[in-house]
Amino acid sequence: MAEELILSASANKEERYKALIPQLESLVAGEPDLIANLANIAAALKQTMNFFWVGFYLVKNNQLVLGPFQGPVACTRIAFGKGVCGTSWKEKRTIIVPNVDEFPGHIACNSASKSEIVLPVIKNNEVFLVLDVDSDKLNDFDTVDERELDKIIKMIEGMIV
Repeated sequence: MAEELILSASANKEERYKALIPQLESLVAGEPDLIANLANIAAALKQTMNFFWVGFYLVKNNQLVLGPFQGPVACTRIAFGKGVCGTSWKEKRTIIVPNVDEFPGHIACNSASKSEIVLPVIKNNEVFLVLDVDSDKLNDFDTVDERELDKIIKMIEGMIV
């Protein structure tokens, strides 16, 4: 695949995901380097969905450590069970937060972030990394985001050896 995404500017959210996912599969096919693939996935999600911030935190030495991302500078390390990312890691589940100011213990890496979705990537029943997506709009994530981003999570799980 050429390093250019083909998407319709007039497409709704679900249509953009449906156009993006096969292109992501082509983009990462044959590339064995996980970090390179995560970097391209983050860039493609930011470009396609116009998210405020999208990136990955990798589990290293019992903390989440910032990995490839697109958007403003971010928190570098997050403790187990802390904030939305650490809670997703601890509970091994996707978390959608309509208003981050109402999430107990939310870590404000950037005050412009208003809503968030975090999805864990699980390998051998352990969280390997999390996908963190922030919006500068309240209540910006729904079941469409969860369902479609989960397809990307499954793609990433297949890359981990």
